[in-house]
Amino acid sequence: MTIFKEKLDDEYQTVSEVKLSLQNVEAERAAEADRDLRYELARAIEHVNRFADLDPSDSRELVDELLTEEKVDNSTAIKIADLLPQNRDELRAVYAQERYALSGDELDAILNIVKKYA
Repeated sequence: MTIFKEKLDDEYQTVSEVKLSLQNVEAERAAEADRDLRYELARAIEHVNRFADLDPSDSRELVDELLTEEKVDNSTAIKIADLLPQNRDELRAVYAQERYALSGDELDAILNIVKKYA
């Protein structure tokens, strides 16, 4: 049993972009008389505060630049922007679920883009 009737939209966002959204929600809740945050919301805010490394605009620029590479789709670009892999092994872990492997040159091209932002 689920409480949702239908899925309206899919939108991938980086952790940095989610952090900005949650900061807005937190500010709205602080203005209310009942200031209690639900457990899930408090944990989500704690998570994004801990793991968001880039500014939202920088993370979106990184995703856009990664999408120029041939074997990088939107969801993979978001993962790379969130994780900021520093070497080939970390980047290979992102691609472990894919049915194809990247060559050394393709890995290096992606890592060079990440190094601009990390």
